[in-house]
Amino acid sequence: MTLLVVSPAYASHLLPLLQIARRWLGTRGEVVVATGPATRHLVEAAVVAWTDLRLGRGRNAGVIEVADQPAGEDAHLQAFFDATRAGPIATLTYQADARRHDLLYDPDGVLDRLGEIVRDVRPERVVVDHVAFGARLALHALGVPAVSVVLVHPSALPAPGEVYGLPSAWPAAITPDPTELETLRRRCRESVDELAAAAAEVLARRAPGRPPIGDLTSRPSPDGLPTVYASPLALHDPARALPPRSVFVGSLARAESIGETVLPAGDGPLVLVALGSFLGARGDVLATAVRAASQAGWRLAIATGSTPGERLGALPPGALVARHLPQVALLGHADVFVNHGGNGSVTEAAAAGAPQVVLPVSTDQFALAAAVEAVGVGAALAPNGLTVEQLVASVTSALAPSVRRRAGELAEEVASSGGAAAAVAAIAAG
Repeated sequence: MTLLVVSPAYASHLLPLLQIARRWLGTRGEVVVATGPATRHLVEAAVVAWTDLRLGRGRNAGVIEVADQPAGEDAHLQAFFDATRAGPIATLTYQADARRHDLLYDPDGVLDRLGEIVRDVRPERVVVDHVAFGARLALHALGVPAVSVVLVHPSALPAPGEVYGLPSAWPAAITPDPTELETLRRRCRESVDELAAAAAEVLARRAPGRPPIGDLTSRPSPDGLPTVYASPLALHDPARALPPRSVFVGSLARAESIGETVLPAGDGPLVLVALGSFLGARGDVLATAVRAASQAGWRLAIATGSTPGERLGALPPGALVARHLPQVALLGHADVFVNHGGNGSVTEAAAAGAPQVVLPVSTDQFALAAAVEAVGVGAALAPNGLTVEQLVASVTSALAPSVRRRAGELAEEVASSGGAAAAVAAIAAG
C-alpha cells in the first residue's frame, strides 16, 4: 500500500510527518514525500523517497534566516519579526494580512504538479498537513481524499464559533485589550473569507464539476477519513467540539541521540532554552535567558538560532551554546524547558516529562501556553519586556515537585497515545 505525504518545506512541519512516513515504510508499504527542495535532505536522511512540490515562497530547513529567503520573501519575514516586537495583536494582525500570500501560494501550479504526482505515484492513501491549504484544495479538485494531520494546537482547526488565526485561549500573563481583540477577530474573519473566495474561484475555474470546498481552515479530513492531531489529548480543551473520527496521537517526536554533545557542567538545574526555527531571531529574549542563567546558577543549554552568539552577552560557566541543539535528546536530561510554545517543542517536552516555561509569540502558541498552564506542567510569560526576575521565578516554580510530578503523568499519557504507530493505524484504516 503506497502512502503519499504532502508537506510544506518547513522542517517543523515536515519532521513530524516523516515519523509517520518512516513508520509506514517499515510496516505498511511504500512512501513518497512531496515537499520543496530546501527540505529534500531531511526526507532523504529518513531514507524515504522525495518528489518536488513547492507549496510556498519561503523555506525553512531548520534555522530560518531572512537572508536565505527568495527576493521579496526576505522583507516579508523581516516584517513578521518586527511585528513580534510590537506584541501579540500586531503579530496576529500581520499574519492575518499575509494569509492569502502565505497559505494559498500558486494554486494553479500546485494543482498541476500534484496532479502529476498522483498520476505517477498512484497512492492508496494520502496524508497532508492541515495548513497546506493549497495542497488540500488541489487534492479536493483532483478528487483525491486525504487525511489531514493537525501539527499545531488543536484549535488550528477551528471549532464552531472560532475563527482561524484568533487564539482560542490566552495564558494569564497575556491579556489583550478587548477592543483590539475584537478588531483582530474581524480581520481574521475577513482573511478567512478572502481565502475561501480565492479557493472557490480556483475550483470553479479548474474543477467545476467538484463540489464546493468552503472554508479550508475549518474543514477536517473529507469523506469520513480520520483527522489526526499530533498533540496530547490533555492539551485539548474538552469543551471544544472535534470533527468525527478525531485521533490524538500524543507526539510525533523523532528519536534522537545526544551523540557527542557535552551536557553543561555544574550543580544547578539544567535549563534548556530554545525558541524554535523561526523565533531564534529574537535575540533580546535569548539574552535575557542568559542573564537569568548567570544570576540563578542554572546549567544552561541554549540554541541561538539565527541570533549571533555575541548578542547573547556574557555566558555562565560551562554553558552549552549552539545554533541548533539536539533538542529531543536534551529534553531527556533537562529539568526545565524554556520555549516559544510551538507545538513541536511543547509536545516533545510533554513526551519527555519536562516542565516548561512558555514564551508565546504568534499563532497557536498562545493557546498552547494556556494549555501548559491549565494542565499544570509549567507557566507562561510575555516575551516582550521579559525580565530576568520573571524568568528566574517561573523556572523556580517549574522545578516544584508538584509540577514535575504532573509533567511525568503527562509523559505517561503521551506514551500511551501511540505516536506514529497510532497515526499509521488510523490512516491505513481509512
